[in-house]
Amino acid sequence: MDVKPVTLSGQHVTLMPLSMEHLPGLAEAGREPALWLYSPTAATGIEGMRAYLQEALDGQAAGTALPFTTVDKASGRIVGSSRFAAIDRKNKRLEIGWTWIDPAFQRSHVNTEAKMLMLQHAFEVLGCMRVEFKTDQLNVKSQTALGRLGAVQEGIFRKHMIMPDGRIRHSVYFSILDEEWPAVRTRLSERLARGGFGS
Repeated sequence: MDVKPVTLSGQHVTLMPLSMEHLPGLAEAGREPALWLYSPTAATGIEGMRAYLQEALDGQAAGTALPFTTVDKASGRIVGSSRFAAIDRKNKRLEIGWTWIDPAFQRSHVNTEAKMLMLQHAFEVLGCMRVEFKTDQLNVKSQTALGRLGAVQEGIFRKHMIMPDGRIRHSVYFSILDEEWPAVRTRLSERLARGGFGS
């Protein structure tokens, strides 16, 4: 698994290697507090986003993460971010997470195509056997979306982390395996053909 910075480009979305130069655009895209309701980090404001980006870049330097900035091609706007994380080269697995999108671009092509690009790279270029996802047990919307994607729910990590407000979070884990990827790819392709809505 040769995980290194790369630009992933589709018809509507480009995933660029995350850079501190993207700070103003990401801070603007991430300004809504509701985006961070289920996140262990509330990256609101310039300084909050700066710390968020630095943590992502530190993970990249350590070889455990590969963060992306999400750009909508039609508008040229930075609309969010996602990353490969928990990278385990020996066991050919990684996690897709830390995904958030400007509310103005939610329920559009953006998340569907971004997931397609990342999963395609993980399975078809990096040779992953397994891609993981995790979400807050309270985030029913995310769990529903992962189920529609074709990810399989595996279980709940109880008392997994402490949230910024002190709440104890239980995390729900999902995964897609390499043999499941062709069916997931077909499902995503069909959704994109319909405009990507509901993703």
